[in-house]
Amino acid sequence: MTNTTKGVVALLISSLGFALMSFLIKYSGDLPTVQKTFFRNFISMMISLALVVYYKEKLFGRRENQTLLLLRSTFGLMGVLINFYVIDRLVLSDAEILNKLSPFFTIILCAIFLKEHIKKFQFISIMIAFIGAVFIIKPSASSDALFALVGVLGALCAASAYTILRVLGDREKFFTVVFYFSTFSTIALLPFFIYQYEAMSTKQIFTLILAGICASLGQFGITIAYSFAPAREISIFIYSSILFTALLSIFIFEEIPDPLSIMGYFIIFSASYYMFMKNRKPKLNI
Repeated sequence: MTNTTKGVVALLISSLGFALMSFLIKYSGDLPTVQKTFFRNFISMMISLALVVYYKEKLFGRRENQTLLLLRSTFGLMGVLINFYVIDRLVLSDAEILNKLSPFFTIILCAIFLKEHIKKFQFISIMIAFIGAVFIIKPSASSDALFALVGVLGALCAASAYTILRVLGDREKFFTVVFYFSTFSTIALLPFFIYQYEAMSTKQIFTLILAGICASLGQFGITIAYSFAPAREISIFIYSSILFTALLSIFIFEEIPDPLSIMGYFIIFSASYYMFMKNRKPKLNI
């Protein structure tokens, strides 16, 4: 396989991992969001710890990177908490597509804080994507619309974490960054986890452990994918997770997205595809 093909395969595996994580979080049942998030991060912490020790890297990174690592972990934790909260309250595929607004928010945040120029085609893509989000949110006073807006906030938090990762660059190994984030999240959530803890069945424990493993698969998969090929060549394939979650949503939870949501999926995917095709032509000045 070429490096691009390897990148596509790794990204598809990553997308499947994240889709299965979302499915397992919802499948684990009526448990506190903090409890689900704690398990997800604790498992990721143990897996990334094994990699950090194996490669003999610093557990918590270099001293000069502590502020960036702390900010990345804070926004990352907020994003995961909000995402899990929304997953339990919306159609699974709706929650997934709203979370996938994060790349568009990342462009905006990079323009504001990193002074990166927003190209014309990026601006068009952002506008189209937000129109698609309106179809999914369906603005009203209903609880579903409010939960959908919370989902958009989660995407913004995730984008904030990605923007900080852009600043961090390759100053730290990816497994060190994941370990730092997972450890920070585990420690931060521990008091709330203890206070809100609800007894779980063996099935729920096993389900949440699997969710943590799938989250790690998704995290490492996306990192490996971009080591094989640049994002402009393969990034569109990350949206395959929406297909995976839609199938799981329909066949497992019997949740069928309404026509407006499906239209929103199509619009957001079209915006992503448009931006992907333009990014593949970096010399085209439009």
